[in-house]
Amino acid sequence: MEAVEKALDHYGAPVYVRKEIVHNKYVVETLTRRGAIFVHETDEVPEGERVIFSAHGVSPAVHAQAAARNLDTIDATCPLVTKVHKEAVRFASDDFDILLIGHDGHEEVEGTAGEAPDHIQLVNGPAAVDAITVRDPSKVVWLSQTTLSVDETMETVRRLREKFPSLQDPPSDDICYATQNRQVAVKKIAPSADVVIVVGSANSSNSVRLVEVALESGAGASYRIDTADEMDPAWFEGTSTVGLTSGASVPEILVRDVIERLGTWGFGDVEEVRTATEDLMFSLPKELRADLKKAGTPTALRRRGARRELDVRPV
Repeated sequence: MEAVEKALDHYGAPVYVRKEIVHNKYVVETLTRRGAIFVHETDEVPEGERVIFSAHGVSPAVHAQAAARNLDTIDATCPLVTKVHKEAVRFASDDFDILLIGHDGHEEVEGTAGEAPDHIQLVNGPAAVDAITVRDPSKVVWLSQTTLSVDETMETVRRLREKFPSLQDPPSDDICYATQNRQVAVKKIAPSADVVIVVGSANSSNSVRLVEVALESGAGASYRIDTADEMDPAWFEGTSTVGLTSGASVPEILVRDVIERLGTWGFGDVEEVRTATEDLMFSLPKELRADLKKAGTPTALRRRGARRELDVRPV
């Protein structure tokens, strides 16, 4: 998000962005008003212009397409996604069959699979395991999309290991720490919540998973919303406690708006539930960082505080 903001500040509008920089409607609309132009494919960017690749990553073929069109590229791929790409390349070079757990059609899955298309098979959840076949059961490894449900992913891995006992694990956990932290926190608040509200967009995989985790963990009901205006007062009839969380890329202002709206409906007693403190910061994309440095512009990112999960109760 800040990569696009700083690119607009430094280069001026327009700045093209392939796909949504993050899967959040508010963020995309805000950046569009500032002059970002979001496109679906690289060939929609005029030749010689600048394009930013989204946090979800792209395949080598997309990089090649951009080079063929003489585009200046800024790669804003999340470093956690880049890690999975590098794992895929390494295991493919060792001639492993790679079982990529993820959702068909998701940009992140397309980008990772594009690193080694001849070695990667998509496994779309536990039910897909029975149909998987490999060349050599002794050389199989699993990787995953970074925004999945931890529990469902582990169930998929369990079934894969039953079928392929020699299945290898990735060198480190692939699921994003922010995704995991939110799921852990929701598990903690859901049993005592009559309703859990998840702030996040419909195409945000980690936001959708939070609704599922809330219901599986004992919440009476759970709803995903983009903004406070989408909440229905009828959801809270007879409710004593509301749980509130948000997707990993949701701006804090949207969470505050929901808290304020719930306060007007009588839920004014707010208890913060913290299960982890997030203080990890990533650098700006190297291409943007180099241009800002030449111009003498600071390249440090603003520190974002840990996301909190909340119980909201009537006053």
